[in-house]
Amino acid sequence: MMDVEILSRLQFAGTIMFHYLFPPLSIGLGLQLFLCELAYYRTRNPAWEAAARFWTRVFAVNFAMGVSTGIVMEFEFGTNWAAYSRFVGDVFGSALAAEGIFAFFLESGFLAVLVFGWDRVGPTMHLFSTLMVFLGSMFSAVWIVVANSWQQTPAGYHIVWHDVQGESMPRAEVTDFWAMVFNPSSVDRLTHTLIGAFVLGAFFVASVCSYYLLKGRHEEIARRCLSIALPTSLLFTILAAATGHDSAQKLVETQPAKLAAMEAHFETTDQPTGLYLFGWPDAEEETVHFGVQLPYLLSLMVYNDPMEPVPGMDQIPSDERPPVWLPFQTFHLMVGLGTMMIGVSSLACWFWFRGTLLQRRWLLWTIVFMPIAAMTANQAGWITAEVGRQPWIVYPSIQDGVEMIGLKTADGLSESVTAEQVLSSIILFGIIYSMLFAVWVFVLNHKIQHGPESVDALLEHKRRTHPSSMSEQFQRTGKSHGGDFLEEDSE
Repeated sequence: MMDVEILSRLQFAGTIMFHYLFPPLSIGLGLQLFLCELAYYRTRNPAWEAAARFWTRVFAVNFAMGVSTGIVMEFEFGTNWAAYSRFVGDVFGSALAAEGIFAFFLESGFLAVLVFGWDRVGPTMHLFSTLMVFLGSMFSAVWIVVANSWQQTPAGYHIVWHDVQGESMPRAEVTDFWAMVFNPSSVDRLTHTLIGAFVLGAFFVASVCSYYLLKGRHEEIARRCLSIALPTSLLFTILAAATGHDSAQKLVETQPAKLAAMEAHFETTDQPTGLYLFGWPDAEEETVHFGVQLPYLLSLMVYNDPMEPVPGMDQIPSDERPPVWLPFQTFHLMVGLGTMMIGVSSLACWFWFRGTLLQRRWLLWTIVFMPIAAMTANQAGWITAEVGRQPWIVYPSIQDGVEMIGLKTADGLSESVTAEQVLSSIILFGIIYSMLFAVWVFVLNHKIQHGPESVDALLEHKRRTHPSSMSEQFQRTGKSHGGDFLEEDSE
């Protein structure tokens, strides 16, 4: 017997996880693209322009995929989750309206200038457009994360009862917009999400550049882009660990059930709480098979006190406990991949600083595959956050001293949708998304294999289209594009 709730959850999880392949990469690439173009703006070196043009083409492909796959989820709110949409409509309406005003129009408005304006606007305007597209992609993430964080830690609202077809239904209505925006988890979750996107973008650029160096192609441009991608990958992997730690510390107050599930902490004791490195949680027996635990570490990480006990799952009513196995595994996968990325980026930066990275082919090959690790860590973090809040789709809370009801996932479903309808749409989406993914991989691979335009070809193009600007550029740089790029920039 098919269950409409399980199928609806699987459908939404599948569509949002597929969509979430693209926005983090767009945000991360946006930063790398802006830094490349900023380097060109400062030096007027055509190698930086060739690099920026190349990453613009890659960005555009990924941006288009993100837009096309994001629309589907909004329709799912109405088809599969009508009761949920009624409950959160006032809150999500304001957040999504803000996204449209502050993010979508900003991003899409300057995207045409970014992609098609290289030979039509000046360097200052093009740099400004690049910055606006990058900021627009971040602002879009801001409002989506704010809306999602409100579900985790609601604030700035009250419950109003409405009559819907003769039945009284609750609806959350905003009473304080900024309290809703800055709910207890929004800032921590937003910074962690954006930093995760920056990590992915940095490793994606480093991966492509490492591949070029291994193959002996586009070496000048690859070296330049690596000089940006490697330091930013190290910076943001460290910041990801710091913001993740801060976010986890807040869980003991806002979502203790999720924290207990992430660590498979079943029983509260008066002893310090250890942290599992890995294991196989068994919720029925309330134990962790094959687990390796470091004593005191969870108490230290949560309270900054190794002797303070952490509350366990037994403090949560049995009908409000989340699944344990999946959040435990995805959380530890995310942490493990994050630790590995810190190690790889540290080694890469060290050898780059010493000038010996190109002799470490094993490390370059490792960097080539690092975007897979970064993307997997982003997905694992999302799964941990969403599965860990079950069975609630909107947590209950206390507003102005008044207890507010939440909304359980099972109560957020549409009344009329059937399991057969959801299953058929899952199959249809699976076929369409498989084809979209194949197209994305094919186009992305084609652009990467083609690589950036050569500096000579770019200069010849600029001589034909804008001979006066070429003369001005030559006067500014005082030299041609030949020779050692790094030496040119340092003089």
